[in-house]
Amino acid sequence: MTNEEQRTPGEEPNGDEVPAAGSEANASGPVPQEPGEADAELTVDDILSAEQNADAAEAEGSEDADPESQYLEDLRRLTAEYANYRKRTEANAALEKQRAIAAAVTPLLSVLDDLDRAEQHGDLAEGSAFATIAQKLRASMERLGLSSFGEQGDPFDPQLHEAIAQVPVPGTEQHTVLDVIERGYRIGDVELRPAKVAVAVGADG
Repeated sequence: MTNEEQRTPGEEPNGDEVPAAGSEANASGPVPQEPGEADAELTVDDILSAEQNADAAEAEGSEDADPESQYLEDLRRLTAEYANYRKRTEANAALEKQRAIAAAVTPLLSVLDDLDRAEQHGDLAEGSAFATIAQKLRASMERLGLSSFGEQGDPFDPQLHEAIAQVPVPGTEQHTVLDVIERGYRIGDVELRPAKVAVAVGADG
């Protein structure tokens, strides 16, 4: 009989017997990996994770910056709108002031017309009391912003002049103001009235 057949039950095997390969593999645990193999696999994963994290951080940073940029843009827009509003308000206020002065001054234009006629007829002798009063009245009107237009020799402009008469003048190539019947007046951008003039036209016109 073999040794195995002669062994009594419960008897331990001889110490010089070699364990089976399967039992040794089970007892030894996991087989160690070569250095660098796991590290290489983890490094690739780390790189991919790092790139994703970087992209996410950049996107988050841009989202955080967008509100601030939007606030700055809104502030610039509001500032520009306020500046435009202020300019319009100031311009409208100045125009309303001019219109108010024009309403007060318009009834006095006929007095200025009388002074012009008196001056043309020689009734405003220099140094006379009448001439002094006329000078003070005209100065007061100028301080209020009143200015006149319409002079002899000016090119005729239908936007500024009202043609009372047309006088044929030989050699005239361009319609010009031949005589001023009544001056035109304005205050700033507000026209009180156009100038009433006689217009020189060509002899064949």
